[in-house]
Amino acid sequence: MVSAPIRVAVVDDEELVRIGLAAIISAAPDLTVVGEAGDGAEVPPLLSRTRPDVILMDVRMPRIDGLQATRHLLETRPDPPRVLMITTLEHDEYVYAALRAGASGFLLKRSRPAQVLEAIRVVAAGESLLFPAAIRRMAAAYGRTTPPARLTAREGEVLRLMAEGLSNGEIAGRLVLGAETVKTHVGNVLAKLGARDRTQAVIAAYESGFVVPGSGG
Repeated sequence: MVSAPIRVAVVDDEELVRIGLAAIISAAPDLTVVGEAGDGAEVPPLLSRTRPDVILMDVRMPRIDGLQATRHLLETRPDPPRVLMITTLEHDEYVYAALRAGASGFLLKRSRPAQVLEAIRVVAAGESLLFPAAIRRMAAAYGRTTPPARLTAREGEVLRLMAEGLSNGEIAGRLVLGAETVKTHVGNVLAKLGARDRTQAVIAAYESGFVVPGSGG
């Protein structure tokens, strides 16, 4: 049985960017573009009309920016689509705020087509698109210090490996644990940190000082 294509919406105020991204996405057999918009103000009706699985959301738009649009849809939609922020600068404070609000990751506008497609597939599968070095820099520049959660020693190990950008399977191999065990540990880490996903957990780890530059994260 063939799986249904991943439904993608593109939100960017630059028409050429929208056209380029739509062309890249439409060329992939497992992805389909279901809608486009030029401003965050157009996101609510776009969602109701197209029901995408993933939204590529520009950070800076004239009326309602990507941060406001992302926060609104994540707070108001019972089953929101995954959000990939697209930006020209990896240290953009708007991107960092969006990640803290619950976006699944970010994508640079200079990314290669293959990277764009893989990023969409990763977040559509329920994972987070992590760039540990960039998140570390953003946390240092824009983050606020928060108290660390009460993690067990094993949960702390798992969080540090999450901060390196490792997947559950890679963490299982590194710690010689079963995949389900790692999944349970990750779930416990998210719950204790009050994090929506792995990206928020990693941000919290850096903000609290639990993971610091040079510690393996």
